Amino acid sequence: MNIVSAFFKLTRWPNLVFIALTQMLFRFFVLRFVYHDGTGDAEYIKLPLSLFYWLVFASVCIAAAGYIINDYFDVNIDLINKPSKLIIDRYIKRRWAIVWHIVLSFTGLVISCYIGYKLRNFYIPVFNFAAIILLWFYSTTFKKKLLIGNILISLLTAWVILVLTFSEHPVHVISSDAYWKRLIKLSFIYAGFAFIISLIREVIKDMEDMRGDAKYGGTTMPIVWGLQVSKVFVAVWLVVIIAGVAGVQIYVLQLGWWLSAVYSLFAIIIPLAWILRKLYNAQSPKDFHQLSTAVKVVMFTGILSMVFF
Repeated sequence: MNIVSAFFKLTRWPNLVFIALTQMLFRFFVLRFVYHDGTGDAEYIKLPLSLFYWLVFASVCIAAAGYIINDYFDVNIDLINKPSKLIIDRYIKRRWAIVWHIVLSFTGLVISCYIGYKLRNFYIPVFNFAAIILLWFYSTTFKKKLLIGNILISLLTAWVILVLTFSEHPVHVISSDAYWKRLIKLSFIYAGFAFIISLIREVIKDMEDMRGDAKYGGTTMPIVWGLQVSKVFVAVWLVVIIAGVAGVQIYVLQLGWWLSAVYSLFAIIIPLAWILRKLYNAQSPKDFHQLSTAVKVVMFTGILSMVFF
């Protein structure tokens, strides 16, 4: 593996593409739907297209920096859990990993400040700076703690969507605007989906990585509460998200969105039910890795549902 390939692997480039795709789908489908006035040609999106692309780039930079620092502090654990995937120390030296983390974090923050200045919206730089700090502390401290790290990553996953909402309308400004109310509803539906599905995946990954985490003093849920309790925790959230998606589809059927309902049934609800069934018998790291991959696929199909707007 050459240094360029190692760098892209270190920054989890498929996840970065997923982040960019999520924000693009939200911008070009959900926001267009929200601001559509019924005539077919009017839009009132406040975030200019040029600034939007800069916002996507800032999100990608911050996420990439987070992946790098996470691997930097996880070298010893990864030697046990996934030695074949180790990048730092094998292909990229530790000091260069830190340099890239600083460069990417700084780039994301500067761009966020520029966007905030142009929009007169301080939420974007403040919360993106908070994301950078939280990703650092997640890697150094929270990742090994019971539930804290899982919830933190899930919140940051939801922020990928909510940052666009905050770009459109500062939340501290009270508004009775119908467009704003519609945007809030759709934003929190997708952000809620992102939060729950990310939480499910994070706990499943903890089950997969139990051996390495336990050796280096981790206090993740499977280590503290045990495998069976962790499975029950994941199962409850799977039932919640299945019920939530089903409830939304019952609502959209009243609007005549049959294609959306059929897609959600076969691409989201049935796969989640399959994951729930497979979770019962899962025991080995291989089993949990399979489940983690399946959850990631459902994250993708869930975000793709934005095209139906």
